[in-house]
Amino acid sequence: MASSSLKHLRPEAMWTTKQNKLFEMALALYDKETPERWQNVAKAVSGKSADEVERHYEILLEDLQRIESGCVPIPNYRAAGNGDEELRLLKSLKFQ
Repeated sequence: MASSSLKHLRPEAMWTTKQNKLFEMALALYDKETPERWQNVAKAVSGKSADEVERHYEILLEDLQRIESGCVPIPNYRAAGNGDEELRLLKSLKFQ
């Protein structure tokens, strides 16, 4: 999505880096077989409803499909992970 189009998004459509990381970790924790999956994921991601996290997941799947089909080049991310922060976020999910 081009940055110029971001200004047209509703505030609730915006996702912070922290929300995205919590979303990813919650998806790993609550798989397809989990009852009330989207409600559980929404609880893990502050400020998002079950409908919002489910739609975010659908968009993620669409993006992956475009990448895998070769329509979008795979980005060259620099190694910038903060393992301590990820571990802290993961622990906070497990004990909610």
